[in-house]
Amino acid sequence: MTKQTEHTVRNQAFIDGQNLFLGTSTGPDPWRVDLYKFREYLRRKYNIDRAYYFLGCVDTNHQDLYDLIQDAGFIIVFREHNGSALSNKKGNVDTDIVFTMMRNFHENPEIDKFFLVSGDGDYYKTVRYLHSQDKLGKVLFPAQHKASSLYHQLGRSCFTYLDTADIRKKIEYKK
Repeated sequence: MTKQTEHTVRNQAFIDGQNLFLGTSTGPDPWRVDLYKFREYLRRKYNIDRAYYFLGCVDTNHQDLYDLIQDAGFIIVFREHNGSALSNKKGNVDTDIVFTMMRNFHENPEIDKFFLVSGDGDYYKTVRYLHSQDKLGKVLFPAQHKASSLYHQLGRSCFTYLDTADIRKKIEYKK
């Protein structure tokens, strides 16, 4: 009798933390994401077992936020900076996200799909490549008003908006 191996879905999410925050907290109808609800939404809706949350440089004044992000089930990845350049340095995490996605793509063929949470067009080439390899899950735009139009070339099935009423009610922070 041969034992059949069951395929485990392995999906990963890569979240541009600054883009998520600014995309939802600014604009015509600002709101706040509940990180616990968001992590559960990613797990249930997209079977995401690992969710990387990318942030700019570490600031000890934000330790409560870092604790919250980790407690909600995200893996925090901080942007590397030269120690002397930390003051007033923008926390641009784009290259770190692209690098980590592509490293995981090449080193972990068992990953089924890659998901990106950002509206930034700087990720387009990486997203297009993953799509061509049938490895793209979706791009989850934090807000319709801040989503790059580049992604429309891939087709509507490749992206969704977190600020649509049905998704927002599932992940919005309520006081």
